[in-house]
Parts: sequence; C-alpha cells; structure tokens
Amino acid sequence: MRLVRQSDKRAVKGMRGPRARHGRARAGLAVLAACAVASGCAAPDGKDAVEPAHGQQPLKAPPARALDDYAGRLLAAQAARVAAAKRWRLAEPPLAAPPAPAKKPVIKVRKGFEVDGQEDLDLPPVFTTVPTTDKVVFLTIDDGAEKDPAFLRMMSELKIPYTAFLSNFLVKNDYAYFRKMQALGNGVNNHTLTHPYLPGLSYAGQRREICDMQDIMRKQFGKRPVLFRPPFGNYNQDTLRAAGSCGIKYAPIWNEEAFVDHIEWREEDKQLRPGDIILTHFRGRDEWKGTMPDMVRRLMKYVTGKGYAVARLEDYL
Repeated sequence: MRLVRQSDKRAVKGMRGPRARHGRARAGLAVLAACAVASGCAAPDGKDAVEPAHGQQPLKAPPARALDDYAGRLLAAQAARVAAAKRWRLAEPPLAAPPAPAKKPVIKVRKGFEVDGQEDLDLPPVFTTVPTTDKVVFLTIDDGAEKDPAFLRMMSELKIPYTAFLSNFLVKNDYAYFRKMQALGNGVNNHTLTHPYLPGLSYAGQRREICDMQDIMRKQFGKRPVLFRPPFGNYNQDTLRAAGSCGIKYAPIWNEEAFVDHIEWREEDKQLRPGDIILTHFRGRDEWKGTMPDMVRRLMKYVTGKGYAVARLEDYL
C-alpha cells in the first residue's frame, strides 16, 4: 500500500510559491498519516479499518482529513495575522503566545519592594516580573483617559492581549468602551477612584479609594478584580492592607514603560526579561506625539524583534 502517491510528489515538486508550500504541507501530512497507520492509530471516528496483512493485527486508517483540516486552519490563522499586520502597518505579525501554563508560577514580592509586615500580614505582593521561562512579556495599560476605537480594533485583529488598570474619574463617562474591551478577552482591574498619591492618605482614605473602586468594578464589569495597581507605583503598608481587605491578591507594577516615541527602563541594562510587565497609558495626541496605535506599532516592533510574544497577565496568576 502506497500512502503517498508518486503523482502527488511530482505535483508538489513542480509547484512554486504558496501553492508549493501548501502542497508540501499536504505531503507532510501524508507522511504523518503513514506514521499513524504504522503505529496502529485509530481514525477520529474509529471507522475505515485498513485490511491487515497476513498475521498482522487490524490497523485503523490515519486521520488524514483531520490532519489536513488542522494544517489548513494553521495556515489560515497565520495568513490572517500577516494580513492584520500589514493592515496596521507592522513589518511583521506579533508572535503568538504559548498556551497558558497549567501550573501557575508562585508570585512573590520583588526583593526591595517589601513593606513592614509583608509576610506576617500576608499582604498582596508587589512585583515587576512574573517568574517564567516562557519568552513572553505582559502589556498593561493604566488610567483610561483615551478611548480610541481604533486601538480596540487593532489589538483585536492582531490578537495582542493586554490588562487594563482603570481609575473611575477617567472611565465613568464611558464604561461601555471598557466593557467592550473586557468582552474581547482583556482584563479590567483596579487603579483607584481618583488616582491619588496613596501614601499621603490615611488608612481609611486609602481603603475608600481602593475598596469603593472594587464596588464600582463589580457593578460595571461583573466582578471585583484581584489585581490592583497603586497610582504612580507608590504604596505603603496601609495601601496593601487596605487592598487585601477588599479582595486584592496581587499588586503588579512594571519593569518597562512604553510611550509613543520611546521606552523607559527600570533595569540599568535596558533589556527585556521573560515575564516582564510593561506599562503604558490610555493616551492620545493631547498628551503624546501620536496615537495609541502608534505606540503599539513602536512597541511591537521592538518586542517582536527581540523574539518575545505578548501574553495575558491573568493567565499566569
């Protein structure tokens, strides 16, 4: 029994360009099918048994059509990513993130970022990088001042995940924009009511800023988040105590900050690391020399060029 016909091989050999690549993919699938037959793998529906040779156990036909369909879906998905990148003026499509880890990393406070009583009081950890060997970074966006529909379309079409940290005084005039963002699979989280310098407030004042925002998040977005980012990255023990008292489990800040025309670094070597959290803001031409899509183009050129994918922060927590 010849599983790969010679005519198929000649046809693939004579093709050029995309048609040739598709032909080679089909031929490769036929080889996989041959391996499946040789190892006695069953077809997806358990039918179409192949007649065994004398003295052999019955073999099942390979899932050739399923393999072909799968390859077709992969090719179509990649073609869509390439087309989206071209549409949004990226030189190359963003790299796809790996699947979310089944075993989540253990998140600990970054050394030097602790507060008194951090462990004894079981306070939410402040961290800038998620411990992972995956070559991924996490994009986080703060405040909520700019509400650019083009940004939502761009991120959806390019399939770039991100996590928002919202301040109520900036988002209350258009909760629907951020609900649409949430519906597209992106996280919405707590960034206080009015974006104050929290260490300058009493414990009660900080708790009001954080916990009242939790109530608003529940009302507007369906749940109280477990992620909280202190404004300006400033906090003290009261901040973390208040946050923990109303359901916050993590207080991620950032290792890099992206602007429309440059990147700022926390580390002196100015290098991305696996698991780094990147901060940017909902900003537009009123405050930047460009738009949010402009910022994404610059950032993704750098991130992709360094061989990193953007993953969803919540998938690792």
